[in-house]
Amino acid sequence: MNLKPNIGRAEMDVLRYISDHPGSTVGEVGEYLAETKGHTRNTALNVMERLRTKGFLTREKVDNVYRYSPALSKPKLMNQLVGDFVEFTLGGSASPLIAYLTEQQELNDKQFDELKALVKELEDRRK
Repeated sequence: MNLKPNIGRAEMDVLRYISDHPGSTVGEVGEYLAETKGHTRNTALNVMERLRTKGFLTREKVDNVYRYSPALSKPKLMNQLVGDFVEFTLGGSASPLIAYLTEQQELNDKQFDELKALVKELEDRRK
C-alpha cells in the first residue's frame, strides 16, 4: 500500500489515537478530540472519513456501529510516514533528520539504545 504524504496534523492525531485503539468508533474518537482539542464529534467523523478515503483507515460495521482500524500495523504505518517525510519533505535525504536527532532532541536511555541498534543494523547491511 502506498500511503499519500499529505496528512494534516488533525489527521495525524486521529490516526495515532486509532493506531493505539483499533476498532474505535466515531463517538470514542469524538470524546478524545473533545477532551484534548475541543473538537466536535462531527470533526471526528470528517477526519476519520478523510483518512479512510486516503487509505489510512478501514472500517467494519459491528452491531450497527462502524469501527475504524488502521490499514497498517503501527510499526509499518510509522515507517511509511517517516519514509514519506524523508522523501517528500527532506528531498530524500535523511541527513536533516539525523542532525535533528543529534542536535535538538534529548534522547532517553531506551531511545539512545534503539538508535545504536539501528546504526549497527545499517553497518551490518553495508558489509
